[in-house]
Amino acid sequence: MNWMLEAAIGAVLAAGLWAGWRLFDKKLLQAPADSSPDVSRKTVSVVIPARNEAANLPHLLESLRDQTLPPVEIVVVDDGSEDGTGEVAARLGASVVRHDELPPGWTGKNWALWEGFHHTTGDIVVFLDADVRLAPRGLEALASAREQTGGAVSVVPYHVVPTPAEKLSLVFNMLGIFVFMSPYEANNPRQGLYGPCIVISRADYLRAGGHAGIRSEVIDDLALGARCKATGVPLVHYLGGDLVSYRMYPGGIRQAAEGFAKSAVPSMAVVSRMTVLLCALWMIGMFLTSLFFWLDWVLAAGFILYAAQLYRMSRVAGTFGLLMPVLHLFPSLFFAAVMLYSLYQTAWLGRVTWKGRQIQLGSGRDA
Repeated sequence: MNWMLEAAIGAVLAAGLWAGWRLFDKKLLQAPADSSPDVSRKTVSVVIPARNEAANLPHLLESLRDQTLPPVEIVVVDDGSEDGTGEVAARLGASVVRHDELPPGWTGKNWALWEGFHHTTGDIVVFLDADVRLAPRGLEALASAREQTGGAVSVVPYHVVPTPAEKLSLVFNMLGIFVFMSPYEANNPRQGLYGPCIVISRADYLRAGGHAGIRSEVIDDLALGARCKATGVPLVHYLGGDLVSYRMYPGGIRQAAEGFAKSAVPSMAVVSRMTVLLCALWMIGMFLTSLFFWLDWVLAAGFILYAAQLYRMSRVAGTFGLLMPVLHLFPSLFFAAVMLYSLYQTAWLGRVTWKGRQIQLGSGRDA
């Protein structure tokens, strides 16, 4: 290969690797060294939106029973489930709110969270997806982080991925961490929160208008973050580490593709340009090394460096092991396929599909 071409490729790969290093922030949620009097005086409520989550809920609800900082109430909002979600939640001691019809202009999750909030009394409200799990000091750590920062806190949970199909989410997981931990999002007025785990004071939530202010938004967490920021509530993000984890898509590739596609393309519109540029540089280097590593020593060296970087970062992100970072072509191709599917849904069909519902973008109504 011509040396000038090698130099150009080397520069692209170096820029991509630097972009990954720049965007990745190993900012782990930490349990406080000692029980804080300020935290112990606060009451904490948990709200869990749940649509067909009978299999997931027992894990989360059992983890909530073992907390060093017990919640004053756990409210599960059964969003038109057909698998006995409400019955499971009630059997495990949660308060259950059931709704089957959405008011005009609302998406299902936004309505569930808003309705669930109105059944709570806590000073601090923790919104958790049903697939999240908390270590015994998880709530204590979340409440402590909220009290220290004085804003809205969200956590990117540690992703438990036991099957090969679930491990294909590696690139999506890394890009999610890049976006939420990016130093360039601090000055972005549309900076968002990470939906599976959001912690906010009751006063700040109402000050931002809560989910009523974003009732028709499909990407509820990004929209809520922007509302918080607009009303002067600062946003802080952490990685879950050994305190907050989840298993997102145990149903396999189809479920993962549907879940990621509903927000993959729309979320790019609200992320800062610098973050998008660096993510693109990282992905370009990823594709070049995974597809063409056999053509030249520069690409082969880049392949090894990308695999090493991915392995180092993925150990903090989830249970991806060693093989998937080495075979990063496969999660990269999965990412590309889902992005095309997301583009087809959003730009061509004007709607997204999730958990049996087709949601028209911008309307919040089922199609």
